[in-house]
Amino acid sequence: MTQTCPAGHESASTDYCDTCGIAMGAAPAPAAASPDDTGKLPVTTPAAGPASDDCPSCGTTNPPNALFCENCGYDFTTGVLPRPADPAPSALDLPDPPAPANPSPAPAETWVAEIWIDPDWYADQQSTDPLPSPGLPTVTPLRNTSVLIGRASRSRGISPDLDLGTDTGISRRHAQLTTDGRRWFVEDLGSSNGTYVGGALGELPKTPVPPGQKVEVRPDERVYVGAWTRIVLRKAAPGEV
Repeated sequence: MTQTCPAGHESASTDYCDTCGIAMGAAPAPAAASPDDTGKLPVTTPAAGPASDDCPSCGTTNPPNALFCENCGYDFTTGVLPRPADPAPSALDLPDPPAPANPSPAPAETWVAEIWIDPDWYADQQSTDPLPSPGLPTVTPLRNTSVLIGRASRSRGISPDLDLGTDTGISRRHAQLTTDGRRWFVEDLGSSNGTYVGGALGELPKTPVPPGQKVEVRPDERVYVGAWTRIVLRKAAPGEV
């Protein structure tokens, strides 16, 4: 007993057609298009797809056949998710602002500051910080007519000309030294522990310089700041700088 396959062939087999191999229970094959009177095959219009596509990443409705989501950039072809945006840098990630250069001119003559660790001043201040070894003074050239005394801070852009960072009793912007070419003056900038001026001999100074007021530092006088720092201003010796 023979049967007819979906393609129209007679087959003795009941599972697959002996002629074309199609499954005997498959849906009938679509009829082939016949040429019209001109000899051309008729043009068939494919069935219209959905009017739009919803992005599986963000849910935005996109035009049909879109390659990428207009909202988030999802790739409809490969299914690759959009690359996450780089987070905005925080204040901690930003580089430290550069410290501005000292705009004041150089003095006509070469001056230096002798910076000492003074045990007597340390004892008078009754600081709880351990006193460093006094040793020899540090001699620092005064290259400008206006000199900032303090402790450096990169985050705040503070770069003192006399950086006394080892003395924690000194404020970031502690005091300002200025000169008219012959004399030096000191001005306290509202420091926490004050700025003092005293002589080379006698008792240590007890009264701080009033903040915002310039006080002359006479020859042989000393400037005291922080827990143990003493500063002496003098002209540089020949060949010292």
